[in-house]
Amino acid sequence: MERGHTIGPGLVQVIKESRVSIVVLSKKYASSGWCLDELVEILKCKEASGQAVLTIFYKVDPSDVRKQRGDFGNTFKKTCEGKTDEVKQRWSNALAYIATVAGRHSLNWFVFSLGSMRANEAEMIQKIAIDISNKLNVTPSRDFEGMVGLEAHLTELNTLLCLESDDVMMIGIWGPGGIGKTTIARALFNQLSTNFRLSCFMRNLKGVDDWDSKLYLQNKLLSKILNQKDIKIHQLGAIKEWLHNQRVLIILDDVDDLEQLEVLAKETSWFGSGSRIIVTLKDKKILKAHGINDIYHVDFPSEEEALEMLCLSAFKQNSPQDGFEELARKVIKLCGNLPLALRVVGSSLYRESEDEWRLQLYGIETNLDRKLVDVLRVGYDKLLEKHQSLFRHIACFFNHKSVDYMTAMLADSTLDVKNGLNTLAAKSLVYISTNGWITMHCLLQQLGKQVVVQQSDEPGKRQFLVEAKEICDVLANETVRSYLYILPIL
Repeated sequence: MERGHTIGPGLVQVIKESRVSIVVLSKKYASSGWCLDELVEILKCKEASGQAVLTIFYKVDPSDVRKQRGDFGNTFKKTCEGKTDEVKQRWSNALAYIATVAGRHSLNWFVFSLGSMRANEAEMIQKIAIDISNKLNVTPSRDFEGMVGLEAHLTELNTLLCLESDDVMMIGIWGPGGIGKTTIARALFNQLSTNFRLSCFMRNLKGVDDWDSKLYLQNKLLSKILNQKDIKIHQLGAIKEWLHNQRVLIILDDVDDLEQLEVLAKETSWFGSGSRIIVTLKDKKILKAHGINDIYHVDFPSEEEALEMLCLSAFKQNSPQDGFEELARKVIKLCGNLPLALRVVGSSLYRESEDEWRLQLYGIETNLDRKLVDVLRVGYDKLLEKHQSLFRHIACFFNHKSVDYMTAMLADSTLDVKNGLNTLAAKSLVYISTNGWITMHCLLQQLGKQVVVQQSDEPGKRQFLVEAKEICDVLANETVRSYLYILPIL
């Protein structure tokens, strides 16, 4: 819009519709009545609608602006000549207020280099752009609108990330399979990526068994973050070489091997000032081994949040349809409040009758959905055989029992119960309370029992028997193998 002596209604409307106003206060700022009127309108919007306002003091002292003194004050007095007292007071009040708003100061733009001071305006401009991006990205992307509990997760993570710090930070997002780590990480990436010149979200990380696989992973990361398909690297120091002076955002999703972190983000020195590296995974030990101590634990939703998640999939609304609330709460209990299970089961129940709901409730109790099995089994399959055995013991006999009781019952076995429990807890497969009680999620428990059943079509050839009828049949028919466990603890 063309500048004039007064601001017109068009500009007033533009100011009202803006989400952020940036006021650049220079030595000659007060020479323009047009600028001063614009400032008055900006502050009106800030007061009326909470509009964000950023200030930049360019070669001018904030106290001179506040008190209208010095060269800035002399310029202001000339502009006020011939104006009414009302206008002069309005301008003076606006300047006094804007000088108190926290902002960037040009005195901080200088760095000491080679014995002299030089202005580092490029760096400061980047920081200002980040400030603005932070103001503009206070809500999740529309791609994630309506996702229950997401905003609370993002708020906690933004606090943990300390985006205003210039330090390079690595943080972990940790939790069991199906809890929503990838969804949260995706939403966080959408919210933050505009704050960084370079950013990438990496999924489906391959194993790193040899030099070629390590090189492949580094090549993949650099290609994604630099948006160049033809990048070819020939040595493993390439990430540090390319990114050590770049402010980057990198999310490594579903890491399951410490080597993956060593290859892609071994040290903070690989990345430029202000970089953020975020890792999602099920195994807390990987984070600890890599020296990542800032960890966000994704916990299960509350019962009311779980109900809303189920209803959004089953009814396309936030609450149950009339007559379905009791059934919905039974589904939640059987799903153990696991978000993935709630979405999968809810989608399968969409537009179904009450009778179909009851039928599927029985199905959930006896058989896991294939999608759930695929997600839940990943953690189990990656365990050592001795830890898989411990997992099955807990699923069949020791869920909701004390650690001491389990240790005593398995004292004569070859299982290292204490270390095994620590491993399962770190991988989010069990939870050990502070008073020593073992809890395995109901769906993981069902998975463990299914694994045992799948050992053989003949119950007597399985590791455990837990169903009363099968136990009676096996003993009556003398088909039990000599090392079958039938523990007297049910």
